[in-house]
Amino acid sequence: MLDLKVYNQLKPTKGKVLITEPFLEDEYFERSIILLCEHNEDGSFGFVLNHYTDVKLDDISDFTGYETKISIGGPVGKQQLYFIHTLGEQIEGAITIIPGLFVGGDFEQLKKQVNLGLVKDDQIRFFIGYSGWTKGQLENELKENAWLVSEIIDIPRLMNCHNDKLWEQYMSHQGGKYKAFAQFPTNHKLN
Repeated sequence: MLDLKVYNQLKPTKGKVLITEPFLEDEYFERSIILLCEHNEDGSFGFVLNHYTDVKLDDISDFTGYETKISIGGPVGKQQLYFIHTLGEQIEGAITIIPGLFVGGDFEQLKKQVNLGLVKDDQIRFFIGYSGWTKGQLENELKENAWLVSEIIDIPRLMNCHNDKLWEQYMSHQGGKYKAFAQFPTNHKLN
């Protein structure tokens, strides 16, 4: 009989990703990949990478002519626009997640660079809201097998907001039974 639980070999840390277990039914987190931007004794935060909104960037900020998908980063801070990028020190105040990948920084400076056409699509991702956990909350969810912790496969795949198979790719990349999980239908009741 196939064991349908996920088991973690890795601890959650800044720069890891969380993969939801295949049967989670949740408005924000069903079949989600979340980039952990911070994880410490006070809690954790990150962004859902593979759920999107129909909102256009120029509808919520004064970017001109920059077409990109905006992700629904999570249920917290849904009135704010957040971003991750590969621009590094080109954006003052950017915080390193892992070498080559950054979160935040001077928004006005970023907007100026985008509007001047100096930023390519694969260098930045935008999010409405974020995912957050209070002290000990993520650890408790991991004990309940709600998430599988993984290394980042590669930064370009993570930065590609047109990849509709990210959850399946990350789940399959775990090997073994997780390859089978990646093939499960979204509605498991159809099986």
